[in-house]
Amino acid sequence: QVQLVESGGGLVQAGGSLRLSCAASGRFASSYHMGWFRQAPGKEREFVAAITWSGGMTSYADSVKGRFTISRDNVKNTVFLQMNSLKPEDTAVYHCAADISMRASRWSALGAGSTLDYWGQGTQVTVSS
Repeated sequence: QVQLVESGGGLVQAGGSLRLSCAASGRFASSYHMGWFRQAPGKEREFVAAITWSGGMTSYADSVKGRFTISRDNVKNTVFLQMNSLKPEDTAVYHCAADISMRASRWSALGAGSTLDYWGQGTQVTVSS
């Protein structure tokens, strides 16, 4: 029904920046809520950021506030994650997610986000020290 494809991951030094993209296709509407989760080696998947496409509301994990910015392009059905001042602890596989009804303000309480409707395959982000 809905497909999500992430891109933009890679290897950067601490203090550097990356910009991740998530392109949606299929029966997708701009009113779908979108966001990012990440899973570091040996740890559970955790919330990073979310955005409500129709309303423009955003939500961030405390660990990335002031460094990461989530944005959208509804014409292209794409959501972005601009990551600045990267730290080694940001190293993880970053997954894009979408949900038809879960508001962006509630995503921070979802833990691993298992209840969300759609997921991308993930893109690797590695930050070296």
